Amino acid sequence: MSKPYILVLYYSVHGATETMAKHIASGIEQAGLEARIRTVPKVSATCETTSESIPSEGAIYCTADDLKGCAGLVLGSPTRFGNMAAAMKYFWDSTSSHWLNGDLINKPAGVFTSTGSLHGGQESTLLTMMLPLLHHGMLLMGLPYSYPELMQTQTGGTPYGPSHLAGSDSQLSLSEDEITLCQAMGKRIATTAKQLL
Repeated sequence: MSKPYILVLYYSVHGATETMAKHIASGIEQAGLEARIRTVPKVSATCETTSESIPSEGAIYCTADDLKGCAGLVLGSPTRFGNMAAAMKYFWDSTSSHWLNGDLINKPAGVFTSTGSLHGGQESTLLTMMLPLLHHGMLLMGLPYSYPELMQTQTGGTPYGPSHLAGSDSQLSLSEDEITLCQAMGKRIATTAKQLL
């Protein structure tokens, strides 16, 4: 049997969501589990266009086995008009076999996002990313207010999951509060997964 791992599955265009994924992975590993970082390919408006099977940079693409074998999942996407990016939605639209098999039932899950503006739809994006996870029977986890960063943050951070204010040109680095909340999410998911194994 393979070693348990938490899947950190994200989509990123300008790098902020990818950076968040790495901080979440750090929290997972601090809690004693492996973090498996994966991404999804872009969606093309041209039907004949396909992506290479291995991206030229960054994390490799998520496979059916990555999803099926995870002990928990943390899902991230930038905001697109208050919802997850099309590439991530497309990925979840192709997971019917996992749903039919019950592959993700009772596994802990969380979500994270990044936006260009402070009120750019962070919370609605996090909530809409939860919907496919609920359909898959996952155990959704957020961030409780026992983390003082939720009350003091001047940038991102919600009880629904970590968030980041990237700025209109994605020029803003993650704040210390945002980093702490990303790592906290990773630790919570990993700790819960270990209790359920």
